[in-house]
Amino acid sequence: MDGAEGAVAATTGRTDDARTGRPRHEIRALHTGTTVTVYQAYSPAIGGPAARDGRFPDTWRRERMTWVKPSFLWMMYRSGWGTKQDQETVLAVEIDRAGLEWALRNAVLSHYTSTLHADRPAWRRALRQAPARVQWDPERDLALRPLPYRSLQLGLAGEAAARYADAWIVSLRDVTPLAHRVRELVRAGDTAAAAGLLPPETPLSLPAGTLDRLVPG
Repeated sequence: MDGAEGAVAATTGRTDDARTGRPRHEIRALHTGTTVTVYQAYSPAIGGPAARDGRFPDTWRRERMTWVKPSFLWMMYRSGWGTKQDQETVLAVEIDRAGLEWALRNAVLSHYTSTLHADRPAWRRALRQAPARVQWDPERDLALRPLPYRSLQLGLAGEAAARYADAWIVSLRDVTPLAHRVRELVRAGDTAAAAGLLPPETPLSLPAGTLDRLVPG
């Protein structure tokens, strides 16, 4: 796990799952000391040029909220292993770690929680104004079944989407062949080989307090 002075694992630690001992809400990702890899799936018309040029094409719509996921298997669940319409190209997007931290510091939880928000109107106002939002969804196993702990989805809009597209991206890779190969191995019953191909996602260290407003109690 990468760590800097004053950094902590990206979890509160207070909602551990009793069956696994794993924190209920935790950011796990393929990461280095300066970058974090997230996944998205697009139509070939967008995903192909993005992977080729290392940036999103002009047809990529900055005015729409875009969701990024650090979990490869959650992206496989969402895109059907890169087979769903307009999700046939799976991209691994390596982004600047400082950019991710900025998005999290400026994000609002996507649903109202009384322990984090004064009231629903205050939460709605904050959600409208925030450039990013956080949603926690059940992590997935190789069979794409839900696990008892959660995986991050980060929605980027407005300033965050522009920063993502124009400043944070370090590299863009087409990992659709990897998605298809892992699916083939799972279907053949060779889960050990399939697991061996998965990106190594480990808990991400973040500055203390980064997730304080983003993890339900």
